[in-house]
Amino acid sequence: KTKLLLVEGCRLPVQKNNTDEYIHGEIVAKRQDPKGETEYYIHYIDYNKRLDEWVTFNQLDVEKMKLPQSNKNRPLSPTALLNKVNRKRKHEETNGYSTHSESESESTPTNNHTPVIIPSTGSLNQNSYDGLTRIKNIQMIEIGKARMTPWYFSPYPQELCGLPIIYICEFCLKYLKSVKCLERHKLKCKLYHPPGNEIYRKNNISVFEIDGRKNKTYAQNLCLLAKLFLDHKTLYYDTDPFLFYVMTEYDENGLHMVGYFSKEKESSEDYNVACILTLPSHQKKGYGRLLIEFSYLLSRVEGKLGSPEKPLSDLGLLSYRSYWSNTVLEMLVSYVENSNESPPNLTILELCDRLCMKKDDVISTLQHLNLIHYYKGQYILCLNEQLIEQHRKSMSRRKVRIDPKCLQWTPKDWSKRGKW
Repeated sequence: KTKLLLVEGCRLPVQKNNTDEYIHGEIVAKRQDPKGETEYYIHYIDYNKRLDEWVTFNQLDVEKMKLPQSNKNRPLSPTALLNKVNRKRKHEETNGYSTHSESESESTPTNNHTPVIIPSTGSLNQNSYDGLTRIKNIQMIEIGKARMTPWYFSPYPQELCGLPIIYICEFCLKYLKSVKCLERHKLKCKLYHPPGNEIYRKNNISVFEIDGRKNKTYAQNLCLLAKLFLDHKTLYYDTDPFLFYVMTEYDENGLHMVGYFSKEKESSEDYNVACILTLPSHQKKGYGRLLIEFSYLLSRVEGKLGSPEKPLSDLGLLSYRSYWSNTVLEMLVSYVENSNESPPNLTILELCDRLCMKKDDVISTLQHLNLIHYYKGQYILCLNEQLIEQHRKSMSRRKVRIDPKCLQWTPKDWSKRGKW
């Protein structure tokens, strides 16, 4: 009887997998395992969706369960959405037409579980499928020497979603269903680096600029891969208006992707980054900071003030706030040490021009560092010795930085190039 009451939308304490900790969570979906037992897909309240997971009934504290409130404005659950989509599809087929091709409507069931099937569409940006995309559909990916557990949903073909591992070519990013398919693909794949133009190289670090129109297949595969680790990314197929900058690490086998960022060819807000990602296998190595630093170097060459597209993800905000803090402090310390004025005189706008950062980002960073103070009718910046010492220790740990002299790149005026 208790299991029957456990419907989508119920909230209750849940024991996380591999821990003894109970966290308040919400049931998003249900499925049957091979033994006929029910598993529940849990979203932990006030936690990021990358921590969502399947749990068993024994991990639920049903005594503290709260049933979902009846609310007409409440979004449909994934199961209810799927039933609605299937009813609509059957209705269309009985009336002599279908909105999906035969290959799109087919799905391959998994041997391990009853699958939660995501409907195939030309683009998964439609609002009616937002509830379905709350559930992770890929269990594991292997790219190069690394295996990674995805954080979010990504619209890979349905026949791959039931597999324990998806194999991805580390050079062209083509997705394959088995090791044998990957080995056969490697015999045909002639790439040992991303397509496009190499615009930066220093030691073993290179950056390639890739046009989303000229290298559409690679760009689409890159977007599918990125969506596994970016929750708010909505670009999957229309890559023409974007440029992609892929950072690689060189060894004797080729140039291996460690991360990337994309930017619009024409941005009305002068955003210098649309999406940015460091692969989980290469995180905490300083590549995220290098990507951010490189994006601002491009803005400097273009003669513009740059800023990332908002809103930032939680990890993105941490990375940018760390970069902004170090960059602003580095500029202020250098200016104070080299200035002949007493006290040194520097305006916010001058600071923006020197750093190629938008005014809002500079002010928010100064406020975060608690450097702005109101004194005798005006705002002043106060640097203390403790903050300067912390900054110097932080900078001493940065062994790799972007060298502007190694950039071989000329910005293009995309407004005069028709359809790019």
